[in-house]
Amino acid sequence: MGNLLKVLTREIENYPHFFLDFENAQPTDGEREVWNQISAVLQDSESMLADLQAYKGAGQEIRDAIQNPNDIQLQEKAWNSVCPLVVRLKRFYEFSLRLEKALQSLLESLTCPPYTPTQHLEREQALAKEFAEILHFTLRFDELKMRNPAIQNDFSYYRRTISRNRINNMHLDIENEVNNEMANRMSLFYAEATPMLKTLSNATTLFVSENKTLPIENTTDCLSTMASVCKVMLETPEYRSRFTSEETLMFCMRVMVGVIILYDHVHPVGAFSKTSKIDMKGCIKVLKEQPPDTVEGLLNALRFTTKHLNDESTSKQIRAMLQ
Repeated sequence: MGNLLKVLTREIENYPHFFLDFENAQPTDGEREVWNQISAVLQDSESMLADLQAYKGAGQEIRDAIQNPNDIQLQEKAWNSVCPLVVRLKRFYEFSLRLEKALQSLLESLTCPPYTPTQHLEREQALAKEFAEILHFTLRFDELKMRNPAIQNDFSYYRRTISRNRINNMHLDIENEVNNEMANRMSLFYAEATPMLKTLSNATTLFVSENKTLPIENTTDCLSTMASVCKVMLETPEYRSRFTSEETLMFCMRVMVGVIILYDHVHPVGAFSKTSKIDMKGCIKVLKEQPPDTVEGLLNALRFTTKHLNDESTSKQIRAMLQ
């Protein structure tokens, strides 16, 4: 019995655990410069989500135009419906570029020597909270995007119409707003099932490759520590009781899933292998203990947007837990 207790204690000790104050963390003087820079980006995140949630698309107008190719009025109606939507899609895409820069600044701050990633996250809780907010936004954005096929349809129609008008030598005002090069980049972005997550994965991978003097473990340990801290806060009644809002629990779960996915994309062997520094069984168990309708989207994110789940090195038990 004593030996079993020792093993369990050692297992807990292997994973960092401390309370990360997602509700009230305030920046210290040392954090303030980076914190201000990230805050300026994050202040637009809620309006982006509200805009995406309200996105209805121009499906009917496009169908009418396609079915009646010789009706000029219907062609104009479809075009006039799609153009403002494309401007909105451009705004989302440009926000992803700002988020990419913000994440790289945060990673720089949270991984630099002499502190370990665990010490950084514990000492610089306001920056850790902003990192969490970026992940929280990302998962919410991608959930909404996945449920809205109109985005792809509208953008495809826009590109087809632009090409056709180019053939007819027509110049369109919107080309000043979304030119061919911008349309190509946006097209690649929206072709992804989870475009914001893909942006963050690419940004993290780029950060690792550009900072050759920084061991990759500094970055992956930052991600695995964040996952462990979220898991421990969710499963420890003493920590959970310190949250004043139910929303914080959902926030914590989204952040945990977000860092697992990032870790899985950036770490050479991913989050699911035996050598992973993330307790995947524990993380999945915590999710499965919540009401199914609140976590189905998060479990799906682990099933479909991770890179290594189906590797041979992933244990059958973990695969079975996610089936």
